[in-house]
Amino acid sequence: MTSILSVSSAELSHRRKTLRRQRRKQLLCGIWRIVAISSLAGGLSWAATQPVWVIEQSEQINIEGNQILSDKGVRSLLSLSYPQSLLRIEPTKVAQQLETTQGLIAKASVSRQLFPPSLTVKVEEREPVVTAVLVNPNVPPVAATPLPVEQVKPKEKAEKVQTEETTPPSPTTVPVGLIDAKGTWIPIENYHSAGQPLPLPTLRIIGDRQQYLPNWAEMYQVLRRSPVKVSEIDWQNPANVILKTDIGTVHLGIYSSQFADQLAVLDQMRQLSNQVNGQKIAYIDLTDPNSPAIQLQYPTTELQSELAQNLKLRSKRTIKLNRQR
Repeated sequence: MTSILSVSSAELSHRRKTLRRQRRKQLLCGIWRIVAISSLAGGLSWAATQPVWVIEQSEQINIEGNQILSDKGVRSLLSLSYPQSLLRIEPTKVAQQLETTQGLIAKASVSRQLFPPSLTVKVEEREPVVTAVLVNPNVPPVAATPLPVEQVKPKEKAEKVQTEETTPPSPTTVPVGLIDAKGTWIPIENYHSAGQPLPLPTLRIIGDRQQYLPNWAEMYQVLRRSPVKVSEIDWQNPANVILKTDIGTVHLGIYSSQFADQLAVLDQMRQLSNQVNGQKIAYIDLTDPNSPAIQLQYPTTELQSELAQNLKLRSKRTIKLNRQR
């Protein structure tokens, strides 16, 4: 019994010593870990403050993918101060800031290079496709300059007088923004603040953007596919959207899903200039694409009857073609 107790006491003592050694070993390992991590953190902090890892100037930022904005213009959109530690720059945040500020960049990615220290910024810009304008009430409208009477043919004098009496001066419009194909609104001053002179898109749209922006993406896809060249969209009166095209001025009525059919009918009316002088046409009425009509500046019974008959035949052919499609 005594031998058993003595053996048990020896084993317990050995185990206690073993546990003490393990605890001391774990403690030493923990201390070494703390020292190593602290040394590494201190080394990184020291390295981050060295000039070799610092972006000293904006020229150390390489810009790729830009087609509209210059490299300098893209760099001006970055909210970075110089000098800036390369290791303290967060690429994800910089990319998000580019995508959400001013609306000029659709997508962006940022990467860091250590040798030599630099940033690479890849961007996908928003491409404006239409200039949004508003009528400026503070600027008087500009009246068209009439030709001298001696340069007007006798047969056209009466029509000229009527035109001057019935045609109001063109209102003054002011560009206020740009819109891309997806309907993203870009304030025009954002390009100015980026120091980028931008040629405005030739296509213009007039009116309240709250009225046309919800329909713009769909409308623009139809415009892109249509052979009809549209230079201006007047949306000041949502009940009657007006287009200026290479064929003439067109009244559409309320914008609807029949917009593609309206342009298709308009394209079928290209030979209209062979039947009547384009200057005598006030506008083409396509509020009902199945029954197009023409409003003349100086209507006559014979001309109206002839045009009505031609439009009726042309409309039937267009409807037939649409049904065959």
